[in-house]
Amino acid sequence: MSYRNRKRTALAAAAAAAGSAVLIAAPAAQAAVVDVDYQCRTPIGPKGAVSPIDIRAEKSGSAYRLTMSFEKGVSSSPVELGKGAMNPSAVIEVGGADPGEVRVSGPANAEAIPANTPIRINDLSGTYTPRRSGKVTFTAGVLTIKALGTTTTCTPRNSPGPSLALDVTAVGGASASELPRTGPLDSALALGTLGGTVLLTGAAGVLWLTRRGGARAAD
Repeated sequence: MSYRNRKRTALAAAAAAAGSAVLIAAPAAQAAVVDVDYQCRTPIGPKGAVSPIDIRAEKSGSAYRLTMSFEKGVSSSPVELGKGAMNPSAVIEVGGADPGEVRVSGPANAEAIPANTPIRINDLSGTYTPRRSGKVTFTAGVLTIKALGTTTTCTPRNSPGPSLALDVTAVGGASASELPRTGPLDSALALGTLGGTVLLTGAAGVLWLTRRGGARAAD
C-alpha cells in the first residue's frame, strides 16, 4: 500500500473514531411512562385514579419546554362541566443536580365533561431553565383542577419514579457544587458589602489622619 493510501486510511479511521466519540459523549434523554396513583381531595370527598404520565422536554435556547401528558382521566364531577369550565395545572418535581420544581398549566376543556366520568386532563406545559449543570430528573407532582368555583387537589400517593431524566447545562456552565446567582439581589448585596468596606476604609483613613494631626500638634 502506498504512503498516500495509508495516510487516507488513517485519516478515515480517525474521523470514524471521532464521530463515535461524539455520539457517545452526546447527552441523552431517558424517558418512561410512569403510572401515578392520584389521591384527590374534592369538594364532595376523596376520590382516586391511576393515570400513566409522560413528560417530554424540548430544547429552546438555554431553557427547555416541558410537556406533561395524562393518558387517563383523574377524579370526576357530580355535575356536568361545560366547555371551558375546568382549568388544570400541576407541579413537576425536579431532582438530581438541580433540585426544584416547575409549574405547568394547560388550556381549559374544549368540550363538556359529563357528570360522574373521569376528567381528562389536556397536556400541561411550562418552561424549565437549568440553574446547575448535570443530570436532572422530572417527576409528576401535585395536580390542581379548578372548576365551577371549586378546587380539587390530587397528590401522588405511590411515590412515582421520574418520567424523564436529562443531562442539562446551565448558562455560564455552573455545576452542582457551585452556588448560582439568583438575580439582581446578589449583585446588590455584593455592592453593599463593597460599599461598607470602602466606608470603613475611609473612616479608618480619617481616624489615622486625625491622630497624625494630633501628634504633630503635640510636637
